[in-house]
Amino acid sequence: MTLDHPALPPPVSRPWIIVATLVWAVASVVDAAGTAEPMEAGWVELEAVVSTDARDGPYGRWALVESAGSSLLLELDDNMGLSTGDTVSFTGMADGSPGHTGGRSYRTAVDVARLEVIAPTESIPLRVGNAMRGRVLERLQPLAEGRALLAGFLIGETDQLTESDMVAMRRSGLAHFVAVSGSNVALFLGLVAVAAGPLAVGPRGRALVGLAALPIYAAATRFEPSVMRASAMAGLALGSRLCGIVFETWQLLSLAVVVLLVAEPSLSSSLGFQLSVAATAGVVVGARWPLPRSRVARALAVTMGAQVAVAPLLLGAFGSVPLLSPLANLVAAPLVAASTVIGAIGVAGPGFLVDIGAWLAGAVLWVARGAGVWPQLDPWAVLATGLVLWVGIRFRRSRPVLALVGGSVVVVLVLGIGARPPDPGVVVLDVGQGDAILLHGGDGRFALVDGGPDVTLLLDGLRRYGAGAMELVILTHVHADHATGLAGVIGAVPVGQVWAAPEPHVTAASQRFLSGLGRFGIPLVTPHVGQEYRLGELRLVVEGPLRRYASPNDQSLVVMVEGPAGSMLLAGDIEVVAQAELSHLRAEVLKVPHQGAGTSDPFWLENVSARLAVISVGPNQFGHPAPWVIEVLESSGARVLRTDETGDVVVPLG
Repeated sequence: MTLDHPALPPPVSRPWIIVATLVWAVASVVDAAGTAEPMEAGWVELEAVVSTDARDGPYGRWALVESAGSSLLLELDDNMGLSTGDTVSFTGMADGSPGHTGGRSYRTAVDVARLEVIAPTESIPLRVGNAMRGRVLERLQPLAEGRALLAGFLIGETDQLTESDMVAMRRSGLAHFVAVSGSNVALFLGLVAVAAGPLAVGPRGRALVGLAALPIYAAATRFEPSVMRASAMAGLALGSRLCGIVFETWQLLSLAVVVLLVAEPSLSSSLGFQLSVAATAGVVVGARWPLPRSRVARALAVTMGAQVAVAPLLLGAFGSVPLLSPLANLVAAPLVAASTVIGAIGVAGPGFLVDIGAWLAGAVLWVARGAGVWPQLDPWAVLATGLVLWVGIRFRRSRPVLALVGGSVVVVLVLGIGARPPDPGVVVLDVGQGDAILLHGGDGRFALVDGGPDVTLLLDGLRRYGAGAMELVILTHVHADHATGLAGVIGAVPVGQVWAAPEPHVTAASQRFLSGLGRFGIPLVTPHVGQEYRLGELRLVVEGPLRRYASPNDQSLVVMVEGPAGSMLLAGDIEVVAQAELSHLRAEVLKVPHQGAGTSDPFWLENVSARLAVISVGPNQFGHPAPWVIEVLESSGARVLRTDETGDVVVPLG
């Protein structure tokens, strides 16, 4: 006896993949042609609709708004609260410079003097989404450790994760779990179907309820590119079910790309969108790969498919990919799924389930921290790894030899054939446009002066020289190109004490760093002029600031580092005012202030009488270092080294 099932229409043909590729190319051209034009600088008074929540960045709190068809970036004070969809009135000073943030372009940044919320959003999905987001954040309080990561799993909120944990998530290849995507949308739709009860009975009922709920979830997760991709695919699948059409996964992905790029061409240049599309394509290929059908083999194939697909994008954007990413994802994926499901039910119901979900999220953090310290593969290493895997698949007899050789290489990489720190001395780390200076006392004791603008580059530099703990950390002044990286050091490596003298100045970056000290019980010391510190064979002496200055740069802590064979002046970013009051300082080596900017006194640069001048600088639009600064230093007899040209600069003082 056979049962007859209603015939389903065959899947539509595949040209959509080609169409999606063509639309992507056209969208890239349209986006490039529509790059934000600069806006005239000056005082502005406008009304606008908020398009992103206010959030903290390296240079302060900010939000994007839409006014008269243009995106503007508002630089906010901490007390200016607003949410996506609000209509606001504001006045402030526009700088007239366009830019990009979060994958979106804006016409100008506005330093806001006054802001008033005129009206909340009238959009029902945004209102419900805002309420849902607020409910999740309220139920997960306090947002620390596992609870902070659980907020990322549920609604993509990662602001309360520490910098060191976000770096660990990126370096382990697990950061995509906090970029809400397909599995989260599927979970949400499932919970909505259960909650809707009789309304979601039958395929059509579930489809209608799902279509109504998708905009709410997109609003709650703030329309992140990965959410938009997943929501578009889910919406197309549900809509096609209502119309009696069947799409296969490739067709859903291609159609979603077409729809989104037509609606918002700027997504074509969004790395988040690119990674989401590539990872989804990799998952589809991995799921269909002809391997033994065990659950572990299938999971590994899916993971490897996603990792291979996103590897070119990661290499292009960051220059490396995590070595342990496939294994870390294999271990973390079931933990993330369980944490998300249990946490979501806990937010809606029993509070103890939130604790269980947070505990599981904490286990994911443990995996990330462990995998994050392993090496990152550059393009050549990725190519070599791919070649080895191909040989292993193609020639089975070679697998034992390849496993032995590959394992030996990994052990060598992990144990480290790293750079040797000077014994004793100073390393000016290459961290881009900013300062990060590692001091080694010659006996395995380290100190760190400033952290540069990039946490990942800083932690890579510390690992490179085997600096696993900092006896002393010094923040010279509050600017983000000195303070941002230090926020990631706190919690990532043990720190004995911190020296800083920021008052009366403050920035978002310095606040983030200093506020983290209490959480880890790290004492904060405000050193006085003449205060000394012994670090092995090095003697650190505070030379400035002599008083309070109007400029944060002049307020820099100035430290003389003396060793058995010479001295080095770490001058922070001091400018002509402070330099005039420190005209007595002399040293064999000078860390040139302010990335070699033309804010120094040429006579002061000469009078230091350094035989070596080090400029810590990276790619920038400010013209640093100023050509005349280099000329003055060289004419005074100093050899000039730049980190953007030579990489790390090692200065032995022993």
